Amino acid sequence: MALDVKLGVSTWVWTSPFNTEEAPALFKKIADLGYDAVEIAVEDPQLIDTDKIRAELEKNGLSVIVCGAFGTIRDLTSDDPELQRNSLIYIEECLKIAKELGSEFFAGPMYSAVGKARMIPKEEREVEWSRAVENLRTVCEIASSMGLEIALEPLNRFESDLVNNVDDVLQMIEDINHPAAKICLDMFHMNIEERDPGLAIRKAGDKLLHVQVSENYRGTPGSGNASWNEYRKALEAIDYKGVVSIESFTPENKELAGAVCIWRKLAEDQDTFARDGYTFLKNWTTENNIEN
Repeated sequence: MALDVKLGVSTWVWTSPFNTEEAPALFKKIADLGYDAVEIAVEDPQLIDTDKIRAELEKNGLSVIVCGAFGTIRDLTSDDPELQRNSLIYIEECLKIAKELGSEFFAGPMYSAVGKARMIPKEEREVEWSRAVENLRTVCEIASSMGLEIALEPLNRFESDLVNNVDDVLQMIEDINHPAAKICLDMFHMNIEERDPGLAIRKAGDKLLHVQVSENYRGTPGSGNASWNEYRKALEAIDYKGVVSIESFTPENKELAGAVCIWRKLAEDQDTFARDGYTFLKNWTTENNIEN
């Protein structure tokens, strides 16, 4: 029995920051490779013309996921109210983009700045956690008013000191206490932080809105040591029917270069990355004999 999901790929595989002018050629390439969906990484909302991008999505038969980029100037946990405000404004702009493009949610590690990983006193961390919860409750209210949800993504310990695994994100959702707060899980981070990634997916259950995948080294799916059979079994167990999307980065990534630490090519070229990744994932959705 095939895993009933759509396959997607992030614009970050090819470009940073994504802009409207790139959409015609890039979306055609993604559709020609066989993908059902494109994950648009919005680094600068001013570069996104939703009317033009929606037209290209429809032309190429692609559904869309909208994800955020949370660099140092976007931080809901910061001591600086201006950085909190910057993040809230940015998230609201991304929610509007998601709504106008037809996505049902906005995804990403929006609770804090990516790369904010420090050893700090417990009391300070509790303050930052409370700020994230309070601000994300506001975000949920904005999202809900648009008929949307948010998908919070745990990051590994080298990219965040706040939300690292499924238990952390479930606790944050419980503390936010709003029905719009849901989950995005990224295989790369799970391979570092989860003792049992399959169990983590099962714990997320019906709160899981989006799944991102790449290999343990951020490379092409099927080329590393990720436990693909366990991921498949767990997604089947929770009856996940969303998008499974490749997320990796070009070495030229601007917004998150210091945090994601991609210093070299991870494939012969980015088209090969996406082509080989699609072939592997298509087999993975229909076969149980994938190695690992």
